[in-house]
Amino acid sequence: MRIELTLNGQRVCADMPADATLYELLRAQGMKSVKCGCETTNCGLCTVHLNGRPVLSCSQLAARCAGAEVVTLEGLQDEAQLLAQCLADEGAEQCGFCSPGLVMNVLAMAHELRSPTPEQVDRYLAGNLCRCTGYMSQRRAIAKYLKMREEGAR
Repeated sequence: MRIELTLNGQRVCADMPADATLYELLRAQGMKSVKCGCETTNCGLCTVHLNGRPVLSCSQLAARCAGAEVVTLEGLQDEAQLLAQCLADEGAEQCGFCSPGLVMNVLAMAHELRSPTPEQVDRYLAGNLCRCTGYMSQRRAIAKYLKMREEGAR
């Protein structure tokens, strides 16, 4: 099945099986930041932005994304730089396996919510699993990032 979509600002045409997921299409296109850790929509590692909203690419049929705009971490390197630095500064970068999905969700949240409360952050990121950090360093990094982002917007 031929699928056309916009990937990180570039038009892409891919021949994929009818039952292929968006995750499979993205990996076939060389998007290494998109990972699959569970294949059950429970880990958040495969998060991408689909038409501006965070989605789990392992749960989206690629065929249903025809004509859509898909953005992966590869397409958000500049925007992700400050958050990545905050994560590193707070010791939230241990193995790094969960980081791309976490970063994608935090960036989406930062666009959607203005000055989110800690409870909103926790709710927004509930599907991101990390086996290394215990989440406290991530929460500190996210709070630091949101504060710096807000101060920079003034």
